[in-house]
Amino acid sequence: MHQASLGTVQLGRTGLEITRIGLGTWAIGGGGWEYGWGPQDDEDSIGAIHRALERGVNWIDTAAAYGFGRSELVVGRALKGLAERPYVFTKCSLLEGPDRRVVHNLRRDSILREAESSLGRLGIDVIDLYQIHWPNPDADIEEGWSALVELKERGLVRHIGVSNFDLEQLRRVEKIAPVETLQPEYSLIERRAEQELLPYCEREGIGVIVYSPMGSGLLTGKMTRARIGGLAEDDWRRRDPRFQEPALSSNLELVDRLRTVADRHATTPGAVAVAWALRNPAVDGAIVGFRSPDQVDAILGAAELDLTDDDVVDIERGESGRGR
Repeated sequence: MHQASLGTVQLGRTGLEITRIGLGTWAIGGGGWEYGWGPQDDEDSIGAIHRALERGVNWIDTAAAYGFGRSELVVGRALKGLAERPYVFTKCSLLEGPDRRVVHNLRRDSILREAESSLGRLGIDVIDLYQIHWPNPDADIEEGWSALVELKERGLVRHIGVSNFDLEQLRRVEKIAPVETLQPEYSLIERRAEQELLPYCEREGIGVIVYSPMGSGLLTGKMTRARIGGLAEDDWRRRDPRFQEPALSSNLELVDRLRTVADRHATTPGAVAVAWALRNPAVDGAIVGFRSPDQVDAILGAAELDLTDDDVVDIERGESGRGR
């Protein structure tokens, strides 16, 4: 793989050297399930993956839940035949229930089955980072974490982490084995991780990769009221309060401020939003979803974009700044 000009950082204490931006594959799981993104062409998805890898991105973040296996299968197809594969991170604990809705399961036997299935779909021998997707049911997080420890001991996964855990849950599972990475949601419109989680991870040396740094597309600069109104019926964002009033107006005002800063740097609002998230000293990498090859280049510039303090003041003006 060409490393291009994308620098790397160490992901916590894992020893993995990752590019500051990784490829997220939630949207390429397509529509037709509870948290789907509407229709998606698999060939576009594979093209986007190949373009990101050509540009030097060296890790992909996926999950068994995305399209209930579809995203992992597409990633597996994209990786087939590559001389050198990127790091592959995936997640467990969300299963397909009735009407393609999500069912949460953190029982040991279920997680061991999920890991085997993910390895098969991805076409790889070992998962570089395996993560608990959501800490539900809360009472079972110790059992779920112990299953990930077991998978690591068996050599099926190299590193283990958690996603969407709060600080108390993080501390509970750390009594069993160290948490190597955390994956929280973090963006200009979702800043709750700043309060406790990110400072804790920075102090403890826990690697952090953040998801939805562009607010699930809201901060790209391409999301308008008309476009939101035209989202597919099976796009989960139609139901999300951030895409509805009263939040929508303030979020679109934020995009205008991002655009002002983007113009200064000859880049896009989305790249500025990602660069803002990467400025936090606790954040090692940001997960960015690409649904087609032509979306890749505009955002990768965020990895090298140095925002000034004045830029940040201009972006955050008017922000309450502490999440919803």
